[in-house]
Amino acid sequence: MSGAQLLGMSHGEGDEELAKDLGLISAMTIGIGTMIGAGIFVLPGVAANAAGPIVVVSFVVGGLIAMVNALSISELGTAMPKAGGGYYYINKSLGPMFGSIAGMGDWMGLAFASAFYCIGFGQYLAVFVPLPEVAFLSPIQLGALLAGGVFVGVNYIGAKETGSIQTIIVFTLLAILTAFSLAGFSSFEYATLANEGGLAPFGTGAILPATALVFVSFLGYAKIATVAEELKNPGRNLPIAIIGSVGIVTVIYAILVTTMLGVISWPDLSQDAPVAQAAEVAFPASIGPVGGVAAAAAALMTVGALLATASSANASILASARINFAMGRDKIVTNWLNEIHPNFATPYRSILVTGGLIIVFIAFLGKDLEVLAKAASVLHLIVYALMNVGLIVFREADVPEYDPDFRVPFYPITPILGAVLSLGLVAFMDNLEIALSAAFVVVAVLWYFLYARDKTSQQGVLSHYIRSREEELPDRVVGAADAVAPSGSDGPTIMVALANPRTESALITLASAIAEHEGGRVLATHIVTVPDQTTLTAAAENGDLNAASETLLDAAKQDAAAFDVPIETKTILSHRSLEEVYDAAQSNDADRVVMGYGGTQFAGGRAERTLDELTHDLPCDFLVLDATEFDPTDIVVPTAGGASSDLSAEVALALQETLDTEVSLLHVVNEGEEAEGREFLRDWADSHQLSDADLHIETGDTETVIERISADHDLVILGATERGLLSRIVQGSLVFDVIEELDTPVLLTERPSSRSLRDRLFGRR
Repeated sequence: MSGAQLLGMSHGEGDEELAKDLGLISAMTIGIGTMIGAGIFVLPGVAANAAGPIVVVSFVVGGLIAMVNALSISELGTAMPKAGGGYYYINKSLGPMFGSIAGMGDWMGLAFASAFYCIGFGQYLAVFVPLPEVAFLSPIQLGALLAGGVFVGVNYIGAKETGSIQTIIVFTLLAILTAFSLAGFSSFEYATLANEGGLAPFGTGAILPATALVFVSFLGYAKIATVAEELKNPGRNLPIAIIGSVGIVTVIYAILVTTMLGVISWPDLSQDAPVAQAAEVAFPASIGPVGGVAAAAAALMTVGALLATASSANASILASARINFAMGRDKIVTNWLNEIHPNFATPYRSILVTGGLIIVFIAFLGKDLEVLAKAASVLHLIVYALMNVGLIVFREADVPEYDPDFRVPFYPITPILGAVLSLGLVAFMDNLEIALSAAFVVVAVLWYFLYARDKTSQQGVLSHYIRSREEELPDRVVGAADAVAPSGSDGPTIMVALANPRTESALITLASAIAEHEGGRVLATHIVTVPDQTTLTAAAENGDLNAASETLLDAAKQDAAAFDVPIETKTILSHRSLEEVYDAAQSNDADRVVMGYGGTQFAGGRAERTLDELTHDLPCDFLVLDATEFDPTDIVVPTAGGASSDLSAEVALALQETLDTEVSLLHVVNEGEEAEGREFLRDWADSHQLSDADLHIETGDTETVIERISADHDLVILGATERGLLSRIVQGSLVFDVIEELDTPVLLTERPSSRSLRDRLFGRR
C-alpha cells in the first residue's frame, strides 16, 4: 500500500474521511494512491540489476496478473462489501481453515510489506541525514527502524487523516512523477537503455523472476473493494475503479522505469535511491539564471519517496489491525489482540504485535530488500489464488445471498486463470521466500487445528455444499470436509433473565435478534426470588409457583420461534435476585445477559449494585432494557467511545441486519469542536461496520441533547458510564438520569472491565 495515507489513522478501514457517496474519481484515487509509491521509488534499481532493461516487461506482466485478479476482486467486492477484505471472502466461501491461511497470510504479508517500505524510507532518509552503523545494523536499517517505530507509535495513539490530505498526497506524487517523466523524456537515449548487453542481457527467462520481485508494487488495489458500500453505483464504479487504477499504475510504471533506464544505464542505476539519482541526471543543472535545478529536482524526488514509503508503511500497519479485528470476530484469533486502548481507542495490542514483527523483519532481513519484497508478494499471491477459488465456490454453490452487481467476464476461465497465474508466479520466487511462506501456511493450519477449530463454529459455503451432496460425492471428499470442519460451539449464549410477564416478549425478541445475527443460542431463565423464610426445597414443591414459571418460559419459546435460533429454558430458585443472575451467567458460560431494568437497584446507571461495584467485575456483557415492548424501526446510539459503546454498536448492527432497523449515531461536543466531532464519529462508525448510519453532531448539555434527539427514535442504546462509584454517587450519572427521565425506551449496555479498587472508587476512564 502507498501514497494515500501519510498521516496516522485510527483502527478504522483507512479511508474514514471519505464521504458516504464516493464517486469514481475518489475511488480511483484510493487505488492509485495505494500502489504508486514504494515500488517505483525503491525497486527499479534492484529489479534492473536482476533482469536488465527487460524489467519493464516484468512490471507490465505484474500489472496483467494484478488485472486478472482485479476482476475477481471486483465481483467479490460488489457482492460482499465487508471489513476484512480477502480474509472475509475466503473464510466465508472456503471455511475457517482456509480463512486462517488467508488471515495469517494477509497479516504477515502486510508486516513484510511494512518492513520493505520502512527500508525504502531508510534508503532515502540516508540521502538527507547521515546515519551511523550500529552493531549489525546498516545505516539504512537504522533509519528504517526509527521510521518503523514512529509509524507504530502513530497508529498506537490513533492520529487521524482527512480525505482532502489523502487526495493532495496522491496528486502531489503524480505531479512529481509527471515532471520527472517529462524531464527524463528530453534526456532519454536508446543507446543508454540498450547498453551493456542489449535489452535482455540475462535473457527473456529473467522476466518472470523479476516480476516476482516487483509484484509488491501492485499490492493494495483490493483496498477499493473495502469502500464498496460508499460508492455511487458500485456495480459500475467499483470494477472501473479497481481495473482502471491497475491499468493506470501499470502504464505509469512502464513509462517511469523505461525513462530511468534511458537516462542512466541499468548497471549504474542506484539500488537505494534510483529516482533521485535519475532526476539529478534528467534535469538540467540550471535554467537560465536559476542554478541548482538538478539538485533541487533530486531533493524533491527524495521528499516524494519519503512521503510515499512513509504512507505505505503506515497504511499497512493499520490494515493489519483491521484484519485482526475480522479474525477476532470469527474467533480465528483471540480477541485479546483486539483489546481497545482506553484512551486512544485503538487496537493497541494488535498494533504492538505487528510492530514487533516489522522490527524483527527489518533487523534480520533488512539487508536484502528482495527478501522482504518477495515475502510480502508471495503471501498476498496465495491469498489472491484462494480468493479466485472462493469466487468459483460461491458461483457453483449458488448461494442465495451472493448477488454481485458485477460478474467477471469469461467465467470460469477468469478466476481459474487468476488462481493459476498467482500460484505460478510464486514458483519464480527464491527458495528462501517460498520456505518462509510455506512455514507461515503450515503455522496457520496448525493454529487452526490447535486453537481456532475448537473456538469457531462458522461453516464455509464449500463445506455446506459438500455436505448437502454427500450421496453424490466420493466418500473421501466428504470425509476430508468433515476432517477440517470447525468443532466450536454454535456461537455465543445469550442468557435472558426473565422476571415479569409484561417484559418477557421484549427481552426475548432482543436476545433472539442478537443470537440470530451472531449464530448463537438463547437461554431463557426465570429466576424466582424466594423469601429467606422459605426454604428452596419448599419453594420447588409449590405447584402454583412452578406453573407460573412454566407459563412464562413457554411464552418465551413461542416468541423465540419467530427467529432462527435454538432456545433453552430454565427455572432457578434463589434467595437472591441480581447476584443469582451473575452466578447463572457464569455457570452457563453466558456471553451476554439480557434483562429488564430494575430501577434503583442499579448503582449509577450500571448493571452492578453498590457492593458488587467494589467486589468483582461483571461476568459478561450486560444489556438492560427499560421497555415493555420491543419493535424498534429507528434507533439512536449516543457515543463518546469506550468498551460499552463498542457493545452498543454491536447490538445496533445486529438489530440493523436482523430486524432491518435504521441506525443513527450521536456524538455531543463543545461549541467549536464540530469538525473534530464529525471526524471522530465517522471513524467510530466505520470501525464498527456502521458506515451507513446517520451521523448527528450536536452541541450543548449531553443529557438534554440525548432527550431531544431520542424523541424522534424508537429506542436509545446507551453505553454505561465509566466513572468511578463515589464520583457517580456524588455527581450523579448521565445513564441513570436518562433512563429515569426519557419517554423513549432505553437499552443500557455494559461491557465488563477490570479496574483497580481506586479506579472503582474515584477513577474516571
